[in-house]
Parts: sequence; C-alpha cells; structure tokens
Amino acid sequence: MSEGAIRYHRRRQAAGAVDGRRRQASKAAAFAEAIDAWLAARGEAAPCNVAELHAWLVAEYDYPGSLRSLQRYVRATYPPPPKRARRRVETPPGAQAQADWAVFRRVWVGGRQEDLLAFEMQLSWSRYAVVVWSRRKHELAWLSVHNEAFRRLGGIPASVRIDNEKTAVVQGAGAWGMIHPAYRAYARAVRFHIDVCPPRAPQAKGKVERRIRDHRAGLDPCRRHWESLAELQAVTDDRLRQLARRRTCPATGTDVETAWQREWRHLAPVPVLPEPFDRVGTRRVGDDCLVAFEQRQYSVPFRYVGQRVEVRGCAETVQILTEGRVIASHPRHTETRLVLDPAHFEGPSTETVIAPPPLGRMGERLQAIAALAPEHRPVDLYAALAEVAR
Repeated sequence: MSEGAIRYHRRRQAAGAVDGRRRQASKAAAFAEAIDAWLAARGEAAPCNVAELHAWLVAEYDYPGSLRSLQRYVRATYPPPPKRARRRVETPPGAQAQADWAVFRRVWVGGRQEDLLAFEMQLSWSRYAVVVWSRRKHELAWLSVHNEAFRRLGGIPASVRIDNEKTAVVQGAGAWGMIHPAYRAYARAVRFHIDVCPPRAPQAKGKVERRIRDHRAGLDPCRRHWESLAELQAVTDDRLRQLARRRTCPATGTDVETAWQREWRHLAPVPVLPEPFDRVGTRRVGDDCLVAFEQRQYSVPFRYVGQRVEVRGCAETVQILTEGRVIASHPRHTETRLVLDPAHFEGPSTETVIAPPPLGRMGERLQAIAALAPEHRPVDLYAALAEVAR
C-alpha cells in the first residue's frame, strides 16, 4: 500500500466518512424467509455449512449472489455456530506411535543438492522420537523406514497412527480407507495395528506434527554439507538422544529418555524384520560368478557357480539368497551395469567348484591403482603398468 492511500483513508476517518457499500442491502436479505425455513427444517439456530445453504438457494430460488455475499449476510444476521470441543486422550505406555513424513529441499549430500525426506515416528506416551532419512517415498521406502524406526525405538507399539499417504492407503481415507496390501501384510508380520487419521485432521496426530515443527528448527540438514546419507543419519540419531535427555515428558514429569526406558518394557520385542522388496526372480549363477537382474550383472561367491539362487530387488540393495540365506548384497539402481565384489572371487576351491585363478602381478597392480584416490594415481599410468610387466 502506498503512503498516499494511507493518508487518504486517514483523512476520511478523521472526517467521519462512511463507506457507501455498508448502506447497501445484501442480496441475501431478500431470501431471509427461505433461509429461516431451511434452518427450521434442519433444527439449527445458525447455518453451520454456508456452502451447502448457498447451493440450495441457487438450486431452489436461483439465488444471484455469490457464496461470499451469503457468508457476509450470515455473519451479520445469525449468531456464531457453537464451538466443538475436542477430547484429549493420553494413551497408555506402548499403545501408540504416530508417524509422518517431512520434506527438506535442496540438501547438500555427497557434493550435490537433493530433496530429502525425514520419516518421523514418536511414541505417544513417552514422546520419544526417531527420524529416518530417505531419498524416496515409494512403497519400499515406506516399509524400510518403518524397519529402521522400530529398531531405534527398541520395540513395536500396539498401533501406529499415520496420515492418508498413498503408500499406506490406496483408496479412500480415514477409517473407511483401503490399506495398501503390502503395508497390511507388513503390519500383520510385524504385529501392529494400522490406525489411519481422518482426512484433513492434523490434530489427530498432533504429537508428531509438533515434533516435526520442532525438528525443522533444530535438525535442519540444510545448514551444512554432508558426505553421505549415513553421516546425516548418525548425526541425527545422536542429536535426538541428546534432546531426549533435555526434554520433559508430560505424562511422567521426567526427561523423555527416562520415560522411554519405562515404556520400552511395554513394547513388543523387535522381531527379525522383513526386508521389503518389490521384484524377485530366480537366476542360475554363471561360470563368471554373475547373475543378471534389472539389466545389470551382480557378482556371487564363486562356490555357488551353477546353482539357482533367488534375487530380490529391495529398497536400496539387491539381495541374492539361497536356502533363505543372503549370500550377496549390492547397491541397487547403480549407474554401472557390472557390479562386482572382489571378495566373491577369493577363497579355496570346493568339492564341486574350482576357485578362479589369481589375478597375477598385472591384475593386482590394476586393482591397487583403481583403489587409489584420483589425485594419488600415477601420472604416467602406462609406465607404471609396463614396469610391472617386465
């Protein structure tokens, strides 16, 4: 607003001028009898849903005014609607945890900026909170962050209250929503109840909402550069433990960490948590100790050559299993198409498989040079290799 506009209104105010629009009759005043009849039929003293009243006036009486004009008339003519009180319930120990996502944009990790997601889970009784960082928000990430959160809490609460995320509720919302089949199967295996909040009701999980607001100020990852997501996770875990010793639990009057130690006895023990995966296949290990999966090749310990193994695409890794045991694990969705672990080609021969021949001097030198940082590698690489070949 300009200074001239302020001076103009101050002069009008000093002169006692009145806005001419206030003298105009409201369009809704001509429909006062219809509005009163509508309220009497509903047994109300004042309209609680003006939008519904406006739609009814337009349909039945061709009301020419806008919803805003009707709202002004209702506000000036009828008393305000009664306020709805909310019931405050303090859950017993181990009964509930609340969970939600928080987005932190343009965080420096490993030399580049990316958007990170913080999965926050807080026990409702002790207020003990944990944060798990993730790069993605798909179904595998949703189940993986649950695993990490339960490990940090040290147990499984009876129920987990969540928002209407698409990774959790595939259709509908609230108590009538349809739970994602993978999430329901996970909850059944881990043994907790999924408690979905009503739509557009953030106060239904206000404890974790409050914690997210506090963490945005106290745990903002945008303040420094992180070498890796693991470093950010380690610093966050340490910071939350410190905060738990300083914060006070309203239910007990002690610090949050002491209250959490008391609640921990009421949590179900953490089982062997399932590693979530969205793709699975059976492959035969080739003579070169590789299996193909998702247009890439992954190495397997050489003693499994010729055997059929199960390959699972998990949230961040590709797991290779045989007889229910994980025999190899590699990062998933890498830029390289050939993912090798040199340790898979080492070791003594077995009764059925002869160990691969050793690398030799040239191969060992190549591996040593590849392991060096770029600034420490020989300037004349050809000369370094030729010296080995003599």
